[in-house]
Amino acid sequence: MRLTTKGRYAVMAMTDIAHQGEGNTVCLSDISDRLGISLAYLEQLFGLLRKAGLVNSMRGPGGGYRLDKPIDEIKILDIIQAVDEPLKATRCSPLEKGCMPSGGRCATHALWEDLGSHIDHFMRRISLEDVITGNTRTGQQTPYDESNRDHHAS
Repeated sequence: MRLTTKGRYAVMAMTDIAHQGEGNTVCLSDISDRLGISLAYLEQLFGLLRKAGLVNSMRGPGGGYRLDKPIDEIKILDIIQAVDEPLKATRCSPLEKGCMPSGGRCATHALWEDLGSHIDHFMRRISLEDVITGNTRTGQQTPYDESNRDHHAS
């Protein structure tokens, strides 16, 4: 699966805003300080997140970003897709018919394609609320904890 820092950082930043409370405006510099993500990188990501309708920005004193939807309606897949992060486990591009030099499919293609479908389904099912409350795993709860931030980033 190809999930780069772009998708991971976007999810981390959106989770950070959700953790601050719905309706609250959060400065990107505060997110940068809490998560150790460069401010310039966050500005790029939030431009894409705003364009996707996941956040809105407020200017002036007390300005920053706030979620544009309730946390139970923002799915992790929405965030990842907003920053143009492809979620796929095969090495084929959308223009190719297969992953082999001949254009055919390798013996494991269906395996990776099925894995990609499971990942897509999982990310489509999980909301920011689920991440905050720790309801991302069946039968287990691990609430968001800032002191455990490095564990959640991996």
